[in-house]
This record gives sequence, structure tokens and C-alpha cells, in this order.
Amino acid sequence: MEMTEKVFNQADTITTKEKQDLVDFLYEHLDEYGDKKEHIANCIDYAMNSNPLAGGFIVEMLHEGKIVGALVMNKTGMSGYIPENILVYIAVNSAYRGQGIGRKIMERSMQLAKGDVALHVEQHNPANFLYKKMGFTNPYLEMRLYRDGKPSRADD
Repeated sequence: MEMTEKVFNQADTITTKEKQDLVDFLYEHLDEYGDKKEHIANCIDYAMNSNPLAGGFIVEMLHEGKIVGALVMNKTGMSGYIPENILVYIAVNSAYRGQGIGRKIMERSMQLAKGDVALHVEQHNPANFLYKKMGFTNPYLEMRLYRDGKPSRADD
């Protein structure tokens, strides 16, 4: 199966339609691990930010012009005590899973990222296997304080 790759960053920006297609794709294919569409859109906007301490990039894999996998990486603006990058979203269309698309997207993103990379993943997420295989470790337990209660995925 022939795939094409598309990378968006501060130099090669995303159009309004491409952004909406990406938001819709991630919202649908992140399944129960996703966020509200507005949060996904904000993450994409941050990745396209031209501020040297912000920004990031997006990697998409397409088959016949349709997104089948995507990743959004944000720069943290920090170094050493916090990794320079955070992998915020990665998803593969369920009809294409098990074909190495997630691995290809991860490998490409590791080539593009300058510095260390962090990601958050739930313990029962099947993607844990891929992350460990790619060399990610789990040295910390993350804790969060939600001021207004835990955010829900449902669009309001």
C-alpha cells in the first residue's frame, strides 16, 4: 500500500481545511484517549506558532489523499529539567492499525524533533507497547490538579 507523508511546521503551515480535517481525524481516531475538538485545535495552533520558544510540527500519513495516521508534537520551550518536546497526539485510523503506520510516524517525528521528547499515555493504552519499543521509559508518575473537575472529551 502506497503512503505519502505530509509535514507541517512554522515554515510549511497548515491550511484552514487541512487543520479541520486533522482535528476531525484526531477526534475520531484517538478513541477514548482523545480530547475536545477545541483542545485539539489549540494544540495544532500551538504547533504552528512562530515564537522560537513555542511551535512544533505535525506529521500525517495519507493513503489516496486521506489521513490514515497523524501526530502532533509541541515544543515546551524548556530543556534539561523538562524535555524540549511533548508528543501530544498520535492516532492511526482503526482500519489501518497493525500495518506499521504508527511506527513510521513515530520514527519520522523522532527525526524531526530537536531534543528530548515526553509523552503522556494511559496505562491500559495499547500504544504503550510501541512507545516502549521505541525507547520511551516511564520514570515518573504524573499527577494533576483539575481546578474545575476532570475535563471530559464531550464537545459542549
